[in-house]
Amino acid sequence: MQRFEPGAIIDGFELVEKLPSGGMAELWRATSQQFDFPLVLKFPFLDPGGDVSVILGFEMEELILKRLSGPHVPRFAASGSLARIPYIAMEFVAGRSLAGVIRDAPQAPDEVARIGAEIAKALAALHRQKVVHLDLKPENVILAERAAVLLDFGLARHAELPDLLGAESSVPMGSAAYISPEQVLGERGDPASDLFALGCILYKLATGEEPFGRPATFAGMKRRLYHAPKAPREINGAIPRWLEAIILRCMEVDRSDRYVDAAHVLSDLRNPDQVVVTRRHRVGHTGAWAAIRNLFRKPDDKSLVGRSKSSKLEAGPSIVLAAVDLANGSDALASEVLNETAHVLASREDSWLACVTVLKTEIIGDAPTADESGRSAYLKRLVALKDWARPLHLPEDRISYHVLEAVSPADAILNYAEHNDVGHIVVGARASSAIRRHLGSVSTKVVARALCSVSVVRLKAIEEQKR
Repeated sequence: MQRFEPGAIIDGFELVEKLPSGGMAELWRATSQQFDFPLVLKFPFLDPGGDVSVILGFEMEELILKRLSGPHVPRFAASGSLARIPYIAMEFVAGRSLAGVIRDAPQAPDEVARIGAEIAKALAALHRQKVVHLDLKPENVILAERAAVLLDFGLARHAELPDLLGAESSVPMGSAAYISPEQVLGERGDPASDLFALGCILYKLATGEEPFGRPATFAGMKRRLYHAPKAPREINGAIPRWLEAIILRCMEVDRSDRYVDAAHVLSDLRNPDQVVVTRRHRVGHTGAWAAIRNLFRKPDDKSLVGRSKSSKLEAGPSIVLAAVDLANGSDALASEVLNETAHVLASREDSWLACVTVLKTEIIGDAPTADESGRSAYLKRLVALKDWARPLHLPEDRISYHVLEAVSPADAILNYAEHNDVGHIVVGARASSAIRRHLGSVSTKVVARALCSVSVVRLKAIEEQKR
């Protein structure tokens, strides 16, 4: 991991002071003559063998932050290349961290409503820009003088950009105390997820307790699909019924029962007299037996979270997957795969491209995670993949890059294609050999099992001439 010192100059930014940092990135106050606002540089931790989601989150935050504007987000300044020193330079936002405020919970109901209204206003502005945060928590909210400012877009989803994290994994992504039921099930992209997190924040502010605790396992997070937390007034009787109604409506398991949008939450928090307070059903002695019986029914989890009435992010255009072997660099076959990919994209102007290469691992023992210089093998391959695709000159909202780590390249490609509903695959095929005929080539397996159309690029004649 690269170490930085005060006074270091990086692309014209002078590092001034190291700030308290989390487990994913190192933060530094910085100055630059090019910008007239205070700055912070964010350097992701890219240790060899580290979690690759750090790289994906860094790229996602860079793509999203540069598209956002308004008082509720930090201003984007610049970013550094993964091939050199990756960083994001953005505005340093001064103010109170909500994490500090929430430590003094419970807060007075009027203060809970005021803070909640500020966050709801920020979410409404974010959702209008087609972004869902997906990691709303006290640590990611600054109560600045100008407004509530949202930080850390590493897990966020933009409707018009490829979902780098969601494309490679369906495991829950988010903070355990605030993650929504649909996120637990691997669904990303619904603004209602942010409203659920807002409800959890309001619950904590009003009661001093987190509604679901901080479960460390998937099973623990999944409990929120079936088990409602205590009603806020059972913990703190000073909470008015209208505030309890807002909190519980934000936290409905069924998205169709939550608020339609953040603007509606804002309106209710600012106008308590308009809140409709209904008598909520609480499980009694007879209801408890019904709840126990429900545990043995094994319902369809996704039916529990329903369909949101809010403006769910629309599915993007069809995906073309280009699978390129870069284990030995960009060779003649890789160039032909590039040419065929360009041809396919030209005939599918409404599609976006997923560039995929497989970093092969071993069944027994650990595969090397770094090269001789200590550089991450994953990062090195990712940079090579971007270099390979550069001649296509695709805008960044029409292309994504994925280094898949797997024992079987064919299985990795097929799993990615199925998970992301890929419409067409372009894959290269080496010349036939006894080993390939015995084990089956990557391209043969992809053609045999793919659920979409496949273009196979061959260089048999060229390879035979080299023998």
